[in-house]
Amino acid sequence: MFNDIGALELVTIVVLGILIFGPEKLPKVIQDVTGFVRKIREFSDSAKHDIRSELGPEFKDFEFEDLNPKTFIRKQLTENEDLKEIRGSFDLRKELNDVSDAVKSSASDSAPAPAAAPAVTGPDLLKKPAAPAPEQHSRFDADAT
Repeated sequence: MFNDIGALELVTIVVLGILIFGPEKLPKVIQDVTGFVRKIREFSDSAKHDIRSELGPEFKDFEFEDLNPKTFIRKQLTENEDLKEIRGSFDLRKELNDVSDAVKSSASDSAPAPAAAPAVTGPDLLKKPAAPAPEQHSRFDADAT
């Protein structure tokens, strides 16, 4: 429950507890809080037990942690034999390399390499870019949108 609280946070909580409740009342407040947490845990355990008993013997291996979507998907992916077979036969890296090689080869065969743009340095960097040529207008109508 408190696995992610560091030493500095714990010291801060203790100092704030002493300042708010005082050293005389702090032990009683800690007892009340721990008792409350214990009652909540007992309530949740009894609710889980009631749900399991109402579901019947078909769901005797039911785990509430499986209701977490990440856990459910991870369990389904690791236990399903059909998915294991598909995953074993499919190599994503090989497929991506094949596709990227095909795209690179078709791009180099069909079009010449574009001319390099001139480097912009110094005061030219702050100037507005030149207006595009008339044949390079965009395909949508700015007034219609």
